[in-house]
This record gives sequence, C-alpha cells and structure tokens, in this order.
Amino acid sequence: MKNQSPAASLSTNQTVYSILFAISFSHLLNDLIQSVIPAVYPLLKTNYALSFTQIGIITLVFQLTASILQPFVGLYTDKNPNPKSLALGMLFSLLGLLCIAFASNFYYILASVSLIGMGSSIFHPEASRVAHLASGGKKGLAQSIFQVGGNAGGAIGPLLAALIVIPHGQNYISWFGILAVLALFILTIVGKWYGANIIPKPIKAPLSNSSKALDQSAQPTHKALPKKTIAFAIGILLVLIFSKYFYMASMTSYFTFYLIDKFGVSVQESQIYLFAFLASVAAGTILGGPLGDRYGRKVIIWISILGAAPFTLLLPHVGLEFTIILAIIIGLIISSAFSAILVYATDLIPGKVGMIAGLFFGFAFGMGGIGSAVLGYLADHTSIEYVFKICAYLPLIGVVASFLPKMEK
Repeated sequence: MKNQSPAASLSTNQTVYSILFAISFSHLLNDLIQSVIPAVYPLLKTNYALSFTQIGIITLVFQLTASILQPFVGLYTDKNPNPKSLALGMLFSLLGLLCIAFASNFYYILASVSLIGMGSSIFHPEASRVAHLASGGKKGLAQSIFQVGGNAGGAIGPLLAALIVIPHGQNYISWFGILAVLALFILTIVGKWYGANIIPKPIKAPLSNSSKALDQSAQPTHKALPKKTIAFAIGILLVLIFSKYFYMASMTSYFTFYLIDKFGVSVQESQIYLFAFLASVAAGTILGGPLGDRYGRKVIIWISILGAAPFTLLLPHVGLEFTIILAIIIGLIISSAFSAILVYATDLIPGKVGMIAGLFFGFAFGMGGIGSAVLGYLADHTSIEYVFKICAYLPLIGVVASFLPKMEK
C-alpha cells in the first residue's frame, strides 16, 4: 500500500508516548474547563437563588448534550475520521465558557453549559481513537494515560475555581478561556499527526509480507463471542457505568454542599476537599488500564466497583476528617473501573473504537446528568445527608460484574 506512510506503520506497532501525553494533556484541559461548572454551583446558587433541583437541571442539560451526541459522533468518525474535529470540539467549549462567565439568568446558564457539553461530545470519541492508534497494542495503558488527563483536569478545576472565581466573581470564569486556546493549539498539532497516521482501508489486492503483518495486527486478539453474549456483556457494562456515575454525581455535584451543610466548612474549604477527592480519582485512573492488561479486565472491573462499597457505606456516618479520608479511598478504588470497562468493550466489538467510546462516554455523562437532577430533587425534599446515605448502596451493584464472560486470548 503505497499511500501509507512509514509513520503510519510505526504507530500501529510501537507506543507513541508523545501523542499519548499530548492527547492526555488536551483531555486534562478539556475536563478542567468542564469541571468549572459544578465547582461554581455554590456561587451560582447564591447569585441566582437557585434550588437544588435547578442545580441538578444545569448538570442534566450539560451531561445530556455531552452524552446524546457522542455515540453518533463516534459511529460517524469510525467511518469518516476527521482530525479537525478535535479542535472543533474545543471551539464549542471555549464559546460555552465565555457565555457562562457573563450569563445573566438561569436559562442563559443552561444554554452556556449545553455548548460545553457539545464540545465534549465531539472531543471524546475522536480523542479515544487517537489514543487507540498511538497505543502500539498497549490499549489498557493508552486508555489510562488518556483518562488520567481528564480526571486530573477534573480535580484541578475546582481548585482553580476556588482560587480565581469564588473570591472575584462569576466573570472570572472567562480566564479559563486561556486554557481552551492552549488546548486548541495542542489539538491542532495532534490532529496533523492523526491525519498523517490514519491507516487507510485495505484494497482488494495481494498483500506484501509487511502488509499481512499489519493486517493480522489489526485483527481481534480474542475469540469471537456469540452476538447474544456480546449484547448481554455490553448491558452488564452499562449497568456498572450506571452505578459508578450515579455515585460520582453525588460527589461531584453535591459533596461541597454536604460538607458545608453537615460540618459548616466555608465554600473555599469545600472546594479544596472536593479537589482531594477528584485528585484521588485521577490517581486511581492510571492504575485501572495497566492492571487490566496484566491481570484481566474482568477482575479489575469487579474490584473497582464492588470494592468501594464498604467505604461508601461508612462515609455518611463519620466526622469531617474521616469523611475526607474515606472520600480519597473511594476515589482511588472506583476510578480504576472506566479504563478497564472501555477496553473490555472494544475487545468485545473490535474495529468500532469511536462508536464504543462515544457510547460509554455518552452513557457515563448521561447517567451523571440524570443522577445529578434526581439527587437534586431528592435533596430539596429531604436533605443532602439523606442523599449520601442512599447513594452509599450504589457500588453494591458491582456484583453483576461476575456475569461478564471471560475473554479468552
């Protein structure tokens, strides 16, 4: 195949760490921008006299726009890869960021977060394809590097919001636009590499020895499973995503309110404690992929969801210090699941990386949004503390991981 560059061949056989770290850093910047939204909820609640239900609706609108489009974007880019879409997604996020900085009412806020959600829906499927292409076969490691960037950004966002936005006001959200511009620059460079290294579909012609090797390397590494088994396994994985992200919704959207309400901490202190939880999520993410590569993804999925249950059940019944310690432990354990789940799913349905990434990122965001709205409504009619007591049981759903089929090499 004369139209395939040497770099393209190299990228399929060796791990291209420079691209992995670049796309991971872009993911950091993307999710940092997104994490500003829940980080400023206490400020928005005060400025516009919002109820917890309205806070939940903001998250719902953001997460739904980020989730509904993702599978369709992934399905389209599987057939028509577009390197420019990486930067295009960031442009939407930049526009939404500037809009929310100067939003004057609740509905303006909803429109602003929907733009950021659209940017996310464009970014994630294609960025996952880049990570897969640069993995050199180390798919778990590549997905963890990619994911840890996003989780690190999600952790840093609330900390920067506490330092920049909370003391100075809503308009200072616009300062985060500098990071969006930086992400645009990096994604433009990554897009050029991506465009040069997309392996074209093989034509019907005799293959050379090197082409045969490439063709074999692209084949599934596991025995094909029956379609019913695959559908059942995907359903189990989506149930696990539900349990993980419903619980995560309680932490990302309402942990600050929980700390303020139960322990009387300040808004800035609550943001620092939220940062500690999200930082542990980032640290735990990097473990899931490599451990899944080594010990099997099913084992890691099982441990990461169900293993968090004892700590989530204990959290609503302890003091401030132990609450923070337990939150960090929960973040470390539960965050290792997503990379393993995503790679397990791509092994089930090889050749559909964009569609699978879009489906699972989209479903995760959707569950986070729906969870936030439902929990906000519940908090208005009961209490924040009651919400955390109910959510503590969600990781027990992780027991369904035992029904996942074993992937034989």
